[in-house]
Amino acid sequence: MTLSERFHEIRTGFERPFWVANISELFERLSYYAAFASLARYLHETLNFGVERASSLTGLFGGLVWFLAAFGGTLADRLGFRRSLSLAYLILSCSYFLIGSIASPWFSPVRGTVPLVVLVTFLLMLPALGVALVKPCVVGTTARASKESVRSIGYSIYYTLVNIGGAAGPYVASYVHRHMSVENVFRVAALSVFAMFFAVLLFFKEPRRADEPSVSLLQAAKNFGTVLSNPRFMLFLLIFSGYWIVYWQEFIILPLYIHDYINPKTDTELILVTGPLTVISLQMVVSLISQKMPAFRAITLGTLISGLAWIILIVHPTVPMAIVTLFAVSLGEITQSPRYYEYVSRLAPPGQQGTYMGFAFLPIGIGSLIAGKFGGMLIHHFGEVTHRPERIWWAVTGVGVATAALLWIYDKTLRTDGTAPAK
Repeated sequence: MTLSERFHEIRTGFERPFWVANISELFERLSYYAAFASLARYLHETLNFGVERASSLTGLFGGLVWFLAAFGGTLADRLGFRRSLSLAYLILSCSYFLIGSIASPWFSPVRGTVPLVVLVTFLLMLPALGVALVKPCVVGTTARASKESVRSIGYSIYYTLVNIGGAAGPYVASYVHRHMSVENVFRVAALSVFAMFFAVLLFFKEPRRADEPSVSLLQAAKNFGTVLSNPRFMLFLLIFSGYWIVYWQEFIILPLYIHDYINPKTDTELILVTGPLTVISLQMVVSLISQKMPAFRAITLGTLISGLAWIILIVHPTVPMAIVTLFAVSLGEITQSPRYYEYVSRLAPPGQQGTYMGFAFLPIGIGSLIAGKFGGMLIHHFGEVTHRPERIWWAVTGVGVATAALLWIYDKTLRTDGTAPAK
């Protein structure tokens, strides 16, 4: 196939819902990562939570967002992607606005009535309801609105746009934090997703194929139960959660580590742009290089790369080396992530894309929930108690290497998805 023929295949291989959903996802990711980039320090420095509590709450924010995506996928199959996306963006706009208003004078009656930790915990749970619907809808739309010949490229486009939003988010957070206030980071996030509420209503058309009938509520529940009762698939998701325990530390404890143990004047929000920029720059290149690699092997290799990356920060704990570490973590991310979504999407029977892709986000949620508690424990023990903060990253590296080893064992012994295990 010539280059012009390949370009024509890519240009005609995606329906309009693919582009609308993925562009809206860009702005959703901008909002999410703007909020996430500022959250740990916002909780610790503005709302005066200790490092363990701030880390745990940050992990809770990320964890519930992804954990509930499994349920969101089932609901999306029932409601349809258009209604689910519009509802999700409305929920998200309200949620981010409320989080940014915790310290506002007009919110003082609520603060005086409800203990702060309870109030913050509740408000941090609200965005999960929105993102739980967005993620399976966008990934499910990518599956439905892409021709088979370009589906792998579709997931690379999806992941590249996600990371454009991921790069813009910390940058916006840095700018707003420096020129206005950290509270306004969350308000800007609210405006971004509120605009997507209208974009979906005006431009998005339900991407349902002729051979995929509407899913009844009973069938949606059966689909959910079928996936949940698949022990091999669920074991794979549980093992892969280890990758995200490692990955989320760059948002949960790395900003606190840099601020407390390297340089308190560092713009920690801005350096978090490193990962998304790496993905934007290299995702398509890495996808082309690794396209003939079996998907499961790419998942395992990416996990190992991201786990070992933290050794860089152990050897030389400086801000420039923190940036290099984030770059290396992202190399692992772009090796495994598109192939992971491709792998799971190919397991999904017709009519169950939303459910399966919802479950695909379960490891991200489990990983974040554990990462918050785990990271908080590490930074408290090795930073505040033993005063050996570099040991934090040995523990994180150990989790990454152990996860890669377990994935390799799973691939050789248990995987049965219609393809032979990697040789």
